[in-house]
Amino acid sequence: MAKRIYRSTKNRMLGGVCGGIGEYFDIDPTIVRLVAVVFALSGAGILAYIIAWIIIPDQPAVL
Repeated sequence: MAKRIYRSTKNRMLGGVCGGIGEYFDIDPTIVRLVAVVFALSGAGILAYIIAWIIIPDQPAVL
């Protein structure tokens, strides 16, 4: 089964996008958040985050 990216349910600050990206690439979500802030300050980062929030699905519940 292919690895999929999901918005995180346990590393969630605002929408779980950065936490999900961190879990997908197996890096600390704090580093992803710092990169996202720098990207947001450069211009289109806020729009990219909102689009990712809409497109990336929530992590399914594990039974």
